[in-house]
Amino acid sequence: MPVDNAALIRNVLAHIDDWPRGRDAVKTSRPTGDLFPYTTLFSPIRVNRLSIKNRIVMGPMGNLGMAEETGRPSQKMIAYFAERARGGAGLLTSGLIPVDHRVDPTVTERETRSYLPRINGPRSLFSGWRDIAAAVHAYGAHFFIQLTAGLGRVGSPECLLSKHALPVSASWNPNYYIPQIPCRPVTDRQCRLLLHAAGQAAANAKSLGIDGVYLHGHEGYLLEQMTNPAYNRRRWGRFADWQAFGVELVKEIRARVGADYPLMYRIDLSLALAETYGERMDSVKTLRKFKRERTAAMTLQYIERLVQAGVDMFDVDLGGYDNWWLPHPPLSAPSGCFLPIAQAVKEHLAERRIVSNAGLPIPVVAVGKLGCPDVAERALRDGLCDMVMLSRPLLADPQWPDKARTGRQIDITPCIGDQEGCLNEIVEGGHIQCAVNPRTGFEDTLPEDPGRARVPRRVAVVGAGPAGIQCALTAARRGHSVTLFEKRERIGGMLVAGSRPRIKFEVLNYLEHLEHRVKMAEQEGSLHLLVRTEPDIETLRQGRFDEVVLCTGARQSTLPVEGAASPGVVSATDFLENPALGAAAERVLIIGGGATGCECAHYCAVELGRQVTVVEMLPAFMKGVCTANRGHLLHVLEKAKVRLLNCTKVIRIGLPEVVIERNVSPTVPDPWCTWTPLLPENVPNPMRRKIREQREEQRLEADIVVVATGLAPDSSLAEACAQGGVAPGIHRIGNAFQVGRILEAVKAGYSLGSIL
Repeated sequence: MPVDNAALIRNVLAHIDDWPRGRDAVKTSRPTGDLFPYTTLFSPIRVNRLSIKNRIVMGPMGNLGMAEETGRPSQKMIAYFAERARGGAGLLTSGLIPVDHRVDPTVTERETRSYLPRINGPRSLFSGWRDIAAAVHAYGAHFFIQLTAGLGRVGSPECLLSKHALPVSASWNPNYYIPQIPCRPVTDRQCRLLLHAAGQAAANAKSLGIDGVYLHGHEGYLLEQMTNPAYNRRRWGRFADWQAFGVELVKEIRARVGADYPLMYRIDLSLALAETYGERMDSVKTLRKFKRERTAAMTLQYIERLVQAGVDMFDVDLGGYDNWWLPHPPLSAPSGCFLPIAQAVKEHLAERRIVSNAGLPIPVVAVGKLGCPDVAERALRDGLCDMVMLSRPLLADPQWPDKARTGRQIDITPCIGDQEGCLNEIVEGGHIQCAVNPRTGFEDTLPEDPGRARVPRRVAVVGAGPAGIQCALTAARRGHSVTLFEKRERIGGMLVAGSRPRIKFEVLNYLEHLEHRVKMAEQEGSLHLLVRTEPDIETLRQGRFDEVVLCTGARQSTLPVEGAASPGVVSATDFLENPALGAAAERVLIIGGGATGCECAHYCAVELGRQVTVVEMLPAFMKGVCTANRGHLLHVLEKAKVRLLNCTKVIRIGLPEVVIERNVSPTVPDPWCTWTPLLPENVPNPMRRKIREQREEQRLEADIVVVATGLAPDSSLAEACAQGGVAPGIHRIGNAFQVGRILEAVKAGYSLGSIL
């Protein structure tokens, strides 16, 4: 029976947005081990002539900053892939690699320095790729290289200043980061150059021992811009046919590598822009250009042509940069969010009896938050897909496959979905990392085993948040005698409050994983945990510790507002730890529109059904948060009718009334804008509209005020310990040193624990 593709996409998007309303929604994402042994997950599969040992594909994560400036893969990049091959994944894929550096000016920097690895150009680049292939093969895994025609309109517009060149696209399209900058169409001659370059890059890959080529045809990169009428509005020429460039690209590669070489294609069934933005597709100038997007039915037809041209397998999802949370599912998205999409493509190919040129069924790889082994196994057993793609889960724990295969699900370090170490680190100019795995991206410098200490010491760690737990576990592993103090009944620090909303289910998984690791260390006798214990200087002095590590966290910053200390005014941390504080409150006012404030707003509006208003002094909400996480949370808050007031400050609190001063100028940015991202602080936007001042005093009604205006380090015990000389070594890390994210806390804990 034909699938109603439009309804399918609407239903998938509705589930991604609305799933937290169901009380049992989180249960499907728990590492229960109910389906162990995972016989389907660890069964082999054939792709063209290649036999892959299991159904696990390591997804492409950008390898920016992991290669030398020439583009040759560095030892960092080699070690990064070797670690994941050693962990048991059957197929690994690289991040996107441009096939050419002449057409798209955004893929290189000044003087042709490359922030992306290269496989085109001089032979001096090749050795790194040969080393990656050899390292992956040594563990019985295979490696595909992901090739891209370019970035196009989603590339950095800085090329306009550094190279005096406009970004490119399929037609005249606005740049994603600064829409006022136009992207010029690539010429037919440049398209032919890209096709030839792709064939050469694929031939290079084959000669270097790489097992297959993976084409990056989704998410709005240049290949999709050429193959989606949302972007390709060319009226004449060879590539006015929106399918032509992609089909000819595959044919060119096939001609260069032969019939037996595996070829994979990444595609979105739909950009889903109309389903995401509705009437805004007419009212927002940037989006209005993209109304004629490729439908799901058109995509399925295109997939058939790609198979005829020589594609062996696909992975499929939804969305692009303009709704960035779809191709990069954030913490607020449910597990297995795109399984129905994979199922639709798989069933279409089966019903049409479409097979590859090798005469095999076309494997369809499912993507989208499949980091729970039971979710992955169930999808395969139910025939929703043929393989599962794990990207961030393999950053969090490269040993995920081997741990799942041997029934050690509870030992898997779960991804928390914050995307700060992976996506956001790249945006900010770094290389790929992970908030919960301090070795990700540092496999070349940080050994898996920090080694035994030459002289075992007595170590006190005060505060069992992420920094304290990581430090205590690492120090205990080195042979030190570690005492971990926690003043509350449960370890985890801010993770306890932070895991309260249902959208933070992955943080809850991580908290329970840490509790398991601490329990195991206690049973081994290397760590002693004392809960409900807040040591003072005398306690620490009497313990005769050699090292004292202060991880005492942070405290709520003082709110300099009249009435801030009144009854009915609570901190976001206290409210999330004890929602009964606002049990009778129907109208909730949240002061502070950062990540904590907006997550609290989602919790109050979606789970508790309250009327919510969020007040933020800055022009934008959740500044500095990963674009995918920020975009989806804003999108869902709008659907939940949460009121967002930016450029607004609180003047006086006197419940049930709160007096605010609001800038009501029409130049104040739209707080709901998710189709254009916030630029990093160090990237100036000369075209940004200046905000004029038009202040107006207003009154809001509220039954409770939740303060989420930020934290300040709690350094009082650290300062007292330093003055009192309680131990030869005194250290302060985590929020007690500088308020930050889980990423910084875990890295600091591991680094300090490794050298104590």
